[in-house]
Parts: sequence; C-alpha cells; structure tokens
Amino acid sequence: MMMSSRNSGSTVLRHLGFRLFSSAVATRVTASEPAHSLVLSRPFVPSAPARPPASVLMRLFPVRMASTSAAPALGGEQEEREAKSSAPAAPTSGSKAVASYWGIRGSQITKDDGTPWRWSCFMPWETYEADLSIDLKKHHVPRTLLDKIAYWTVKSLRFPTDIFFQRRYGCRAMMLETVAAVPGMVGGMLLHLRSLRRFEPSGGWIRVLLEEAENERMHLMTFMEVAQPRWYERALVFAVQGVFFNAYFVAYLLSPKLAHRMVGYLEEEAIHSYTEYLKDLEAGKIENVPAPAIAMDYWRLPADATLKDVVMVVRADEAHHRDVNHFASDIHYQGMQLKDTPAPLGYH
Repeated sequence: MMMSSRNSGSTVLRHLGFRLFSSAVATRVTASEPAHSLVLSRPFVPSAPARPPASVLMRLFPVRMASTSAAPALGGEQEEREAKSSAPAAPTSGSKAVASYWGIRGSQITKDDGTPWRWSCFMPWETYEADLSIDLKKHHVPRTLLDKIAYWTVKSLRFPTDIFFQRRYGCRAMMLETVAAVPGMVGGMLLHLRSLRRFEPSGGWIRVLLEEAENERMHLMTFMEVAQPRWYERALVFAVQGVFFNAYFVAYLLSPKLAHRMVGYLEEEAIHSYTEYLKDLEAGKIENVPAPAIAMDYWRLPADATLKDVVMVVRADEAHHRDVNHFASDIHYQGMQLKDTPAPLGYH
C-alpha cells in the first residue's frame, strides 16, 4: 500500500512537474533576479539539456567584473555581445581618458608648460630639485660592536660586486638600486605594523622610509633607460633581492639600529660608486649621452641635461639617505624609538 502511494505520487509529479516549475520560474524571474536562481530551477525541467560541470559552476558563482549590479545568466555569444555593449565607449578627441576598469574618467594631468604628463610611476607634485650642496665625504666612524658588524658586512658585499661588474657602472647602478629600494620598504612596513599593534604614531618615519624606497625605485627606472641589463644580470637580481629582503627583514626585527647603520654604510658605498661613475664620464670612457626623459621630469633637469647631471643628482639622493639612516641608528643608540623623534620629512 505504501509502495503504491509513492509510485502514484511520483507519477503525478512527473506529469505535473513541468507545468508547476515552469510557471513558477516564469513568475519569479525578473530583471533583478540573481543568475543562480535560473540554474537551480532548470534541473526540474525534463527537457533541459545536461550542462557540463564548468558551466554549472560559472552560473552558480557568477563573476562580476566591471559592474556590481546583478544580471541574469546569458549564453556564451550573448554574454560577449552584452559585455561589448555595456563597456564604456572609447574616448573621443577632447574627452577625458578612462582611468580604470570601473569606467571612471580621470582628469588630464599636464606639466607647467601645458603639455600632457606622460608618466604613471610618479606625478608632477612628486618631482623636486636635488640638493647638490650636501657633504659627500661625510663618514660615520664605526665605534661600537654593532657599527663594526654593519661596516664590515657592507665591505664584504662590495668585493664580489666589484669582481662581477668591473667598470660597467650603468649595470652596477641598476643592480645597486634593486637592492637599495628594499630597506626602506621593509622598515616602513614593520614600523607600520608596530604602529597598528601598539596604537601609537610613528613620528613620520613610516612616510620617510617609504619615500626612500620610492626614490630608490625611481633611480632604477632611470638607469633602466641608460643600461640594458643582460639576461644573467636580470636573473642575478632575483637571487640577490630574495636573499637580501629576508636577511634585512630578520635584521630589522632583531636590531633596528644595526639595520639602519648597515643602510647608512651601503649609501656611503653607493656614493663612492657614483663618484667613480662620474670620473669615467668626465674622462670620456663612458659616453655622456643626453639624460633620459624620465630623469629630466623627475629631478626637474634642464632640457640640455646629460647623463652626468643624472648621476650627480642620484649621488646627492644617496647622500641624503646616508644621513637619514645614520640618524635613525643614532636615535636607537640613545635608547629612544623613532616615534620619539620627528622624522626629517622632505629629505630627498
């Protein structure tokens, strides 16, 4: 008796299922109905073709790219037509360019002379004129044990660099800047996290260290226009940067004063390298080509600037980084934290 009632119930559902569920779907589906509601209703339709698992998953979990509004699921070709019709039209002459995939049209950035700004890695208000009057011969004499460890660590790193690059200072500068941009980012990141954990300000040091990392990165962008690195030099960057990042990360966790002192000595070696670079430029051993356009805009160099002018402003930047990091290490030696002493903002 129970078996016959089940059979009769299933028979009724088979006969009435199509009408019941098709009418329910017709009344429920609107323009704002989520796409997965259609998928859930389709298995009840006997004549619905079987869909591959990937298609079912795509309809169960629709990916919304440029729009946040819900839309019913469409077929492959129909989806392409809808995407093309909903995409923002290409800007016509005189209209603002689309700045992102959200369809936001940004304002046109121009230089002082009215010409369009062509760099996306830095903006006009981030440019500056380097202070070339800074003392390039300043040297911090190592006194304590940590100072001597930092000093001789940097000296030992210079030895294999001299052997590998010889007098190819363009490639040497490229390698140097891929490493020099790491300490500021690591220090700024760790200070940022400590500020969040302790609910305390940083005294402006987070911004200073991140600006240092950005400045070193712009050095790299400049020398990429001057020296074309070979494939094995690019591979070396991966190895050196990976090792140095983790080593400096651990060093900063153990002793920030050691880490900053080490960067101070690294910058002293950078000043020495760029001084040798200038000597070869002045002696004619390296062609004094016109300055790259990106360097002229970043350092506000004159139109007739040359590679020699670029090396001079980069060397001045390194001298400022030297002083900032030695100063940061001195603060720790005095038993204070960086947050207790205002950072030298705008130090470039």
